[in-house]
Amino acid sequence: MAAPLSAEVLQDELAISVARVLTAANKRARELGMDVSRSLITVSQAVDNGTYWRVNYGPRDYIGRRGGDLIIEVDAGDASIKRVLRGQ
Repeated sequence: MAAPLSAEVLQDELAISVARVLTAANKRARELGMDVSRSLITVSQAVDNGTYWRVNYGPRDYIGRRGGDLIIEVDAGDASIKRVLRGQ
């Protein structure tokens, strides 16, 4: 699904930040055995002792299911992994 990015996208600091964060989170999720392409992925921003992004990987067929999510918190500044949480 590679596509060239327009100059407008490349100049959008928030878009680039989210792309870096998602790339780092996807890499860690794959290392932990998550099938990223088959996950329902949500991304939310949080501000608590600095800005970070919380990337949640869950099942696409989530109705009637409990647990099993993988949550990866990524620092917004340098895209380093802050914390990894697994749902039960």
